[in-house]
Amino acid sequence: MPVISPFATTASSVVMTVSQLNARIKGLLEANFPYVWVRGEISNLRIPVSGHAYFTLKDKNSQIRAVMFRGQFGRLKFRPEDGMAVLCQGRLSVYEPRGEYQIIADILEPEGLGALQLAFEQLKEKLDKEGLFDASRKRPLPVRPQRIAVITSATGAAVRDILKVFQRCPYPLTVTLLPVRVQGEEAAPEIVQALRAVSTLKDVFRWDVVLVGRGGGSLEDLWPFNEEMTARAIAHCTVPVISAVGHEIDVTIADMVADWRAPTPTAAAQWVVNRLEEVERQLDDHAKRLRAAWIARLERARTRLAHAEARLIDPRRRLVDWRLAVDDRLERLVRAMTHRLRVWHMRSMHATQRLQQVHPQKRLVDLRTRLDLLSRRMLAENFRVMERLRLQLEAASARLESLSPLGILARGYSLTFKLPEKILVRRTSQVRPGDMVRIQLAEGQVKARVMEINQELLADLYVPKPS
Repeated sequence: MPVISPFATTASSVVMTVSQLNARIKGLLEANFPYVWVRGEISNLRIPVSGHAYFTLKDKNSQIRAVMFRGQFGRLKFRPEDGMAVLCQGRLSVYEPRGEYQIIADILEPEGLGALQLAFEQLKEKLDKEGLFDASRKRPLPVRPQRIAVITSATGAAVRDILKVFQRCPYPLTVTLLPVRVQGEEAAPEIVQALRAVSTLKDVFRWDVVLVGRGGGSLEDLWPFNEEMTARAIAHCTVPVISAVGHEIDVTIADMVADWRAPTPTAAAQWVVNRLEEVERQLDDHAKRLRAAWIARLERARTRLAHAEARLIDPRRRLVDWRLAVDDRLERLVRAMTHRLRVWHMRSMHATQRLQQVHPQKRLVDLRTRLDLLSRRMLAENFRVMERLRLQLEAASARLESLSPLGILARGYSLTFKLPEKILVRRTSQVRPGDMVRIQLAEGQVKARVMEINQELLADLYVPKPS
């Protein structure tokens, strides 16, 4: 049976194999339907371990298989589900081993509701079921927020509005800016990283509250604050979080998860200032009530004293004593309070001085001074040791030089060896006339023959001084 090309024009009598037929159908479909838009309802959705999505698109009369590979499926903003009406763009293809044709989907959008809005609703429902929006989970906001971490863009209008409000605040504030992107695909990971940094460094900076937000924009612009990773990072943050995203009409997932939602970044900063003002007002009210209570108590004491004075027949002396006692106690109270304040002030000054003494910078200066002193001592000691060793070496060299045979030879002495035994001659009895000897001088050797042996010392031996 001949095998022909699946795309060649053949007569009706030519019999093709199944593979050839499927290949020809695949070629025709892919050539005539490169890209198509299909409206349908998703059914039989399954996502195996490969990450590819397999599903069926159907309407009331027909259906077609579809597949979306992992790369395109992972970039979808929403989560496809069975029964969802969608618009699908892709190309037709045939899976030759089974002879099944299908759509290779590249784009998938929900019909009617936008993809981002659908993703927002799906994530909102999911997190609500997990309890991330429950008021019982949220942390209470600080009573007196003075250390604030701000997570937003370093160049946006939001940070300028926040700092403008803080600059007008009459109370001391410590503001730490953690700059992040607030728009685009990289924004959400940077926001999550900043929130994790706040939890990690909270014991170092002792932040009271975190402001997370940005200025207004479209749903796409605000989308980093609708990401699931951002919502979970806010929920897991160990410092209370205030969400300030967009304008008052903009509501994000971050607003729902945060411990409190501010309508705008300016409103979030103003909340901090108002909170401090409220605390100051409460302290003033407590001080006024305390002063009024003491005044009332003193007035009651004076009233009781007046009543007692009226009941006494001649109470002037006793009243004088009471008045003196009252004045004395008041004076003692004033002195005691003044002394207590002075003691507290002195303790504060002593604590400040102790802190300055143990300051790392002063400690570092002391250590450097001590290191310089020890270095100079070490160099001086090394010099003394080297000088002592040099003198010892010179003395040892002199002693060695005095004991060296070469030194003796240099003073005019010589060594005589009997040949051929090469025995050092110390006595005349070791040689006989006619024996050959070798005489070692300070410079060179002399070979000689013994002519005469005389055992007497030479009386006129002259030893020349070395030159």
